[in-house]
Formats: sequence, structure tokens, C-alpha cells
Amino acid sequence: MPKIYAIADLHLSHAVPDKAMDVFGAHWANHTERLKAAWENTVKENDLVLIPGDISWAMYLSDAEADLAFLGGLPGKKLLLRGNHDFWWSSITKVRSALPDGVFALQNDTFRFGTIEIAGTRGWTIPECAGFKESADRKLYEREKQRLNLSLLQLSPDTTHLVMFHYPPFAENGTPSEFISMLAPYAVKAVVYGHLHGAKAHASAFTGTFNGTPYHLVAADALQFTPKLIWEI
Repeated sequence: MPKIYAIADLHLSHAVPDKAMDVFGAHWANHTERLKAAWENTVKENDLVLIPGDISWAMYLSDAEADLAFLGGLPGKKLLLRGNHDFWWSSITKVRSALPDGVFALQNDTFRFGTIEIAGTRGWTIPECAGFKESADRKLYEREKQRLNLSLLQLSPDTTHLVMFHYPPFAENGTPSEFISMLAPYAVKAVVYGHLHGAKAHASAFTGTFNGTPYHLVAADALQFTPKLIWEI
């Protein structure tokens, strides 16, 4: 039976070679090769992999095409969500026109995979976080709430619902944001998110069940670059 996996923060750089991730720690050394090997040993052709953001270091869509082609060559279908470093992600029409076969993008809508339907949005730094700045973050936070609402409203009542974020929907101390309360009417069965890097950030991230919904941190370095199983159909 098909399975759904998730892994975020791939930070691919096939066209941006000066962005090698090992400058952020030895555990990032050769991460693209390690990701490829782990992916091919884990994911089958009839599976789906959720990729919630920070996909490519490219600044322009044309430069991201090598990274997208790399993803297209890996087993399974892939569903992309924009992260804060995905500057190459322009209009959704242009992005979708550049995607290889089997690679899809989520923005203000939903994606259906058999009996599963996936909603979500990038998210942003939440007011409950210590680093939230009213002048810099409030507008973006409110816009992401609107985008999440647009996505959730398109979920069908006859499907199983999963949700993707890039940013964590909880503060460092585990306090939930308004993003969490927005999910309540939709009986969400699992939520995935990334964005957080390093042992300290991983340790403070909320993982586990809240109001009956499991939350998964799927940042690539937190998973040792191996896609995590989220759901089996």
C-alpha cells in the first residue's frame, strides 16, 4: 500500500555550489548524496513525499531547475511547499510550469493522494515566539493565517486530512499558535513542519500529540536526511 513520508529543508544547491551546507556543521557534509541514498532505500514509486520548504538555495527559478530535476529523479511523488529560503519560488503558475513529472506544489489549495488530502502554508514566526517583532512579523503572520484558511476551506469532508507548515506552529516553550486552533474543525490526522536546525532547536521543538493530532518535526538534519514515515494508506 502507498505510504506518505516527509522531509523538509533539503537546501539543495546543484546550481549554487558555494552554498555547501557543511559550513553549518560536520553533520551536513555530503548531505545531498546521503539524502539520495536514504531516499532510494526508503521511498517506493507509489509513495508520496511531503517537502515542506527550504528546497533550494537558488535565487531564480531557472537556477532551481537542476534541484527540481534531482527531486524528479527520486522515487515517488513529491509535494513541495515554499520555505523562507525559497527565493526562486515566484508565481505559482510559473513554479508549476517548471516542475518535472511527479513533482507538485501546494499554495492556497490542497493536494489529493488517494483518500488523503493535504493542506498547508509556509507559516511564519508566531507571536508566542521570543523573536517575534510586531513591526516586522505581524503582517506576514496574518497573511499566512489567511493562506492557511484558503487551503483548509478546500478540504473535502470525505478524505483524511494532513497539514504541512514550514515554520513550527508552536513556540519554543510549546505554546500553540493560532495556526493550531485553525486546524480544529478539520480533524487533521497529522501535521509536519521543518525550519529548525541544530540540536538545541530540535530539542525545543514540539513533537508528539496535541488535541489528538500528532506533530512531526521533519527538518532534514533532525531526520539524519532520511524521509520520515507519516501515514500509510
